[in-house]
Amino acid sequence: MSPDAMVGDITRLLEVWVAGWAGCRGYQTATEGRFPAALRADTTGEWEYFAHDPSDDEFAALAAKATEAPARILTILSNDLARYTQLAEKYRLNVTSASQAMMIVDMETQDAEDPWLADDDLSITTSESNGVHHAVVWSGESVAASGRVYVVGRTAIFDKIVTEPAFQRRGLGSFIMKALAAQAFEHDVENGLLLASLDGQKLYSHLGWSTVCRVLMLSASDEGSDLSVV
Repeated sequence: MSPDAMVGDITRLLEVWVAGWAGCRGYQTATEGRFPAALRADTTGEWEYFAHDPSDDEFAALAAKATEAPARILTILSNDLARYTQLAEKYRLNVTSASQAMMIVDMETQDAEDPWLADDDLSITTSESNGVHHAVVWSGESVAASGRVYVVGRTAIFDKIVTEPAFQRRGLGSFIMKALAAQAFEHDVENGLLLASLDGQKLYSHLGWSTVCRVLMLSASDEGSDLSVV
């Protein structure tokens, strides 16, 4: 299915993304009503609930689940963040992040060949474990950049694309994305999907990705996080 066709069903996109994100991180998944959820065992140890444009009643039900424990998170995908920000205030949920976005790409536009490093001081290793493909750029024994990708059906979900501060602005983010794309092409992939931070959105736009919708993270606590990294 083409990215344009998939964007017409953001609820389905969200389900695919959650499956891939959880696959990348080894999270247990479940459903809350018609919405996906994941147990963030390695961070908060609590559930995170996801929904695209829920109704007021659906939001109320999800908010009730999220406020059962301060570490729980309710993540809303929507292009009407003002509406859900107001609902969050009604149910005493704090906005912990409002700058992320879901992005999509037609994998036919991405390079299928393994990239090469122009810097002789850097090296790359790639690996696969339990369906998760990893790429790491090294500077000696130090990690300079890294990322991972997991395929669900014909969609490659990219996750944790990180360039360490000392190695930023050297094109390593683009390099990691290309290295992961080359691994994703070991599968019959048609689309790429990810959640991007504000800085990441600039990088991915440059690589041909387009924004699907905005992401609003809510919690009874004041602690924020970035789904693309943390």
